[in-house]
Amino acid sequence: MLRERAGAWAVLGPLLWGCGLALLQGGMLYPRESRSRERKELDGLWSFRADFSDNRRQGFEQQWYRAPLRESGPTLDMPVPSSFNDVGQDGRLRSFVGWVWYEREATLPQRWTQDLGTRVVLRIGSAHYYAIVWVNGVHVAEHEGGHLPFEADISKLVQSGPLSSCRITIAINNTLSPYTLPPGTILYQTDTSKYPKGYFVQNTNFDFFNYAGLHRSVLLYTTPISYIDDITITTDVDQDIGLVNYQIFIQGSELFQLEVFLLDADGRTVAQGTGGQGQLQVPRAHLWWPYLMHEHPAYLYSLEVRLTAQTADGPVSDFYTLPVGIRTVAVTESRFLINGKPFYFHGVNKHEDADIRGKGFDWPLLVKDFNLLRWLGANAFRTSHYPYAEELMQLCDRYGIVVIDESPGAGIALAQSLSNVSLQHHLEVMEEMVRRDKNHPAVVMWSVANEPASSLKPAGYYFKTLIAHTKALDPSRPVTFVTKSSYEADLGVPYVDVICVNSYYSWYHDYGHMEVIQLQLATQFENWYRTYQKPIIQSEYGAETIAGFHQDPPLMFSEEYQKGLLEQYHLVLDQKRKEYVVGELIWNFADFMTDQSPQRAIGNRKGIFTRQRQPKSAAFLLRERYWKLANETWHHQSAVKPQCVENSPFIF
Repeated sequence: MLRERAGAWAVLGPLLWGCGLALLQGGMLYPRESRSRERKELDGLWSFRADFSDNRRQGFEQQWYRAPLRESGPTLDMPVPSSFNDVGQDGRLRSFVGWVWYEREATLPQRWTQDLGTRVVLRIGSAHYYAIVWVNGVHVAEHEGGHLPFEADISKLVQSGPLSSCRITIAINNTLSPYTLPPGTILYQTDTSKYPKGYFVQNTNFDFFNYAGLHRSVLLYTTPISYIDDITITTDVDQDIGLVNYQIFIQGSELFQLEVFLLDADGRTVAQGTGGQGQLQVPRAHLWWPYLMHEHPAYLYSLEVRLTAQTADGPVSDFYTLPVGIRTVAVTESRFLINGKPFYFHGVNKHEDADIRGKGFDWPLLVKDFNLLRWLGANAFRTSHYPYAEELMQLCDRYGIVVIDESPGAGIALAQSLSNVSLQHHLEVMEEMVRRDKNHPAVVMWSVANEPASSLKPAGYYFKTLIAHTKALDPSRPVTFVTKSSYEADLGVPYVDVICVNSYYSWYHDYGHMEVIQLQLATQFENWYRTYQKPIIQSEYGAETIAGFHQDPPLMFSEEYQKGLLEQYHLVLDQKRKEYVVGELIWNFADFMTDQSPQRAIGNRKGIFTRQRQPKSAAFLLRERYWKLANETWHHQSAVKPQCVENSPFIF
C-alpha cells in the first residue's frame, strides 16, 4: 500500500504542479542585476509623519500625496528599512495605531527615463500592514499584508517628460481587525470618567509586538519591455541523476525564444534546454543537503535563463539567473525524509526583532544570527509567525538551514477570524507566499498558521480548504499548521502532513513543578500519534529566563530553571525520536519585544540568547545537544549509501 501511494505521488506530482501554477497569476522574482536588468535601492532616510488626527484621515482629507510632504507640515527623518516605533523619543509614536506617511525623492538614471524599451518597476519588500503608494501624486498600488513584497510598473509615469526624479509617497496603516493576518481588534473605551473622548487601543491575541513601517528595502529595478516574468523549479532524483523541472513565463511578447543553462558551482554548464517548459538531467548530481547532514551541504547550481523576444522595435533580450538546489522531500507515517534519508529538525523558532530597528531588515544582525545558528549546531528554524525577508531565505539556501515557512496566521482566536472573509484573504496570502518562496530548496514545508482556535466548529472547513489550496499551489512540499489544541478537539490536524505541537509544561501551568514534564510530554506524543499516525514535531517549548538570574534549586525565571526544563523535555524527545518524533524547535532563539503586560518584563524572555544576541546557560546546553544529534546523524548516514526512497506514502 505504501509503495502504491508513493508511486501515485511520483506520477501525479508534475501534473499537480502544473495545476498549481495555473492558480498563481504573475511572478515575484527577486530583483537581481544582469546584462538586461538594473536595480537602485532607496534605503536610507525618508520623510515621515504620523497622522495624529482624531480620525487618522487628515492625510487623505488634505491629500498629502499631491505635494512634497514637508509642504503640509513638519516631518521626521525615518530610516528605511526599520520599524518606526522605537526610533524616536515620542512615546505616542511607539504605540501609534493608524496611518503613517513616508516620502522619498528618487533620482533616476537618464536611460531609465528616456529609453521607452526599458520597464521601470517600484518594489516594496514589506509595508506593515496596509499600504497605498503614489508616484508623483498618482496612485500606483495598494497592498494588504505586512510581510510580503508587492510591485508597481511606473514606466509611463517616469518616462513622460521625461523626468530626472520621482517622488514616492507611501501611506501605511498598522490597524489589525478580526479579518486581517495577523488578526486583532480595536477596543474603544467609552467611560469618559476614565478615558479621554475617542480613546482606543489595539488588542491582539499573539505574543509579539506589532511593529510597523517599511520593514524591508524599497527599490527600483528595470527589465526590458519583454521580460522573464516568473520561473518555477521542482527537482527530483533518479538514482544518481538529478532532475530539474522548469517552467518559465514571459510577458510583453508572444514571439520569443528561450534558452536555459544549468551551471555548477564552478560555472560549468552541466545541462541545457530550450523552450518555456522542460526537464534538465544532471548526471552524478550534487544534491542540496542540510547543514551537518553531509560533508558538502547546501550545494547550489545556477539556472541561467536567456530570452530573445521579437517586438515592433526589433529583438529584445532579457537574462535572469536563479539559484537551484536539487533535493527531494518526503513524509512517511513516522519519518521526515530529505533526499531519501531521515531528517531530524533540531533548531529554533525566531522573530525578526532587535533593539531600535524593530522588525527592520539589517545585514549585520542577519549574519550574526546565522553565525549563532551554526555555532549552536541548529539545522532548521520556523519563520514564526510570518514570512521572513527574502535575503534571509537566500542565506538558508546557501548555508543549508532548513526552513518551515510560516504564514502570518498567528492569533486566530475568534470565530470571526475563521469566517469566509478571513479565509479568502488567507488563501491570497498563501498564494503570495508560495509565489515568492517556491524555488528555495531550504523551504521544506509550509505552515499556514500558528496556534489557531482549531477546536472551534468553523476551523474544520477553514483548514481543510486552506491546506488543500496550499497543496494545489505547491504539491511538492508537505503542509502543516502549529497547534496548541487538544488532540481530541483539534478539527484542523486531520488535514496536515506533519503534526506540529506547542506545549509549555511546568511553565503556563504546574508552575515550578518540573517533575511532571516527562509524564505529560510522553502522554502528549502518544495521544497524537495513536490518533493520527503522522510524524510529530515539538514546534515550541521553553521557559522565560532573565539573563543573570540564578537560583539553586531552580526557580522560575532563573537560568537554572530554563536549563532544567529543557533537560526534562530532552529525556522524552530522546525516547520518542526513535519512533515518530521528527523534530524539536526551541522557543525562542532570542528574547523579543511584546506588548506591555504584568507577565512580560520588557518583552518575552524565553530566548536562549538575549535580544542583544548574548548566550544564556541554555544556549550551551542546546549546543551540546544539537552537535551530539548531528554526530549521530552523520554516523548513521555515512553507513548508508544515498538512494532514492520509493516506499514513502507522500513524496513531494
